[in-house]
Amino acid sequence: MKLVFCGTPEFAVPTLAALLAAGHEIALVATQPDRPTGRAQQLTAPPVKLFAQQHGLPVTQPEKIRNNAEFRAQLEAIAPQAIIVVAYGRILPTWMLALPTYGCINLHASLLPRYRGAAPIQWAVARGETVTGNTTMLLEEGLDTGPILLQQALVIAPDETAVDLFVKLAEGGAPLVVETLARLAAGDLKPRPQNHAGATLAPILTREDGRMDFAAHTAAQLYNRWRGLQPWPGAFTTLDGKKLIVHRLQVAPRSANAEPGAVHIEHHRLFAACAQSTWIELIELQLEGKKRLPAAEFLRGTVLPAGTRLG
Repeated sequence: MKLVFCGTPEFAVPTLAALLAAGHEIALVATQPDRPTGRAQQLTAPPVKLFAQQHGLPVTQPEKIRNNAEFRAQLEAIAPQAIIVVAYGRILPTWMLALPTYGCINLHASLLPRYRGAAPIQWAVARGETVTGNTTMLLEEGLDTGPILLQQALVIAPDETAVDLFVKLAEGGAPLVVETLARLAAGDLKPRPQNHAGATLAPILTREDGRMDFAAHTAAQLYNRWRGLQPWPGAFTTLDGKKLIVHRLQVAPRSANAEPGAVHIEHHRLFAACAQSTWIELIELQLEGKKRLPAAEFLRGTVLPAGTRLG
């Protein structure tokens, strides 16, 4: 098929590579503009752009697309049979949805209708799901509400983070998109509507999502949130009014009643009380303005008097 590919981050690269390998014509790659990154705020090209350039594919990076006459004329001149969308970061306008013969096909990293939105991988892990997957779907004007084409399920291991799952879903989703196109072309794939009653949301992450709420969450829930909110916003709390980042933690098999947030030190290990009399062990920490340290080293340099509470 003659395709236009819309994608931006590393997650989208395996699908673009798979489409090329399958022999599709990528007439245009649309990706987000280069953005400043890091402390130096150096202008950095998105991974999809870098891959496209390495393979001699034409690239466009419109800042806006809804009322972009130049971009619209470019796509209409191409007349793609399908537009493939993988983590593009833009909502497609009506004119774009109506343009291709086979529609605009999106790879979404969840088993829709669950986890519609910007951060499906992170929230699936953060909420303790044991299974997630990929969905190919036809885009429409609603947020991830379009008809489902194909789905694949994937187990989330108990110790996997969102970072681990990103890689697995990106690699698993690429052949799913290729299969979707092949079956649409063959005429043996019928879109099926989503069950909107079963929908859940995966909203865009904020820094505040990383704040550890010891009173509201059990140790297992805090551990799952830490796994899911990697690499950002991670997990953090406060100690004496200073931000305390928790880089590593685990559920502790400790049973004792204490106010949520209360700390307990035992054999150079640091524990914090959570909801429902559960406890979490803080393994690696970083106090605001200080170095990242293992708990034992942190405790050697930090006095935590009796009655100390986090948060």
